[in-house]
Amino acid sequence: MIPTVEVLRYVTPLREGGSLPGIVEGDDLGTYVCKFRGAGQGLRVLVAEVIVSELARLIGLRTPRLVALELDAAIARYEADEEVQDLLNASLGLNLGVDFLPGAFGYDGEVVTAEGEGARVLWLDAFTANVDRSWKNPNLLVWHGELWVIDHGASLYFHHGWGGGPTDADRFARQPWSLTDHVMSDRVGELAEVDAEISAVLDGSVFPDVLAQVPDEWLEPVPGAETPEAIRAAYVAFLTARLGTRQWLPGSAS
Repeated sequence: MIPTVEVLRYVTPLREGGSLPGIVEGDDLGTYVCKFRGAGQGLRVLVAEVIVSELARLIGLRTPRLVALELDAAIARYEADEEVQDLLNASLGLNLGVDFLPGAFGYDGEVVTAEGEGARVLWLDAFTANVDRSWKNPNLLVWHGELWVIDHGASLYFHHGWGGGPTDADRFARQPWSLTDHVMSDRVGELAEVDAEISAVLDGSVFPDVLAQVPDEWLEPVPGAETPEAIRAAYVAFLTARLGTRQWLPGSAS
């Protein structure tokens, strides 16, 4: 599992997004962007963050270190902002911490990326069906002159339809993905080469290790998959099925 860190202090909210993440300090002396379990999107957004972040790392992209943040009721007790206090009280337990990159700024297209890097971002978003990396909201940071991918919660939409159980892996496998408005859409011509490179190092055998990073308490039971182990197996099945096709890859003939 991702490391667990205790929250020592809530510093300030980040009001750019609708889920009201906040900057916190941990007992490991780290500073993190905390994504709260009590936010409106629910626990599955945190699961998507962990899975896609680990996949990004495996295919050679930079993404901030993740931890599970243990939030105690005492942190909320001294928060003056009522909206933030309500969110903290609704988020007791394990939340997601994303390593804070001080001085990072949003990607604006002016920074020169490494060869193939933009296409790898495009490949990752196509594979995980991410719908949230447009110029309106690039979810890319530049830190010390290098590109970092962040905010993957809008990926893996299929798990939001698991009310009746995880039964449609084949449908997700065949589901096409549109690169319209994607911040790296101009790299589509590089996808075939990048796909070949990624396929040489990424196969279904890595998915169980990826899912092992997710805390048990974020894996909500659904009909037919009532335990964390069963939920992990369902994610592995969906990802493996998707990797076995290329209908989702823009420009693919197969």
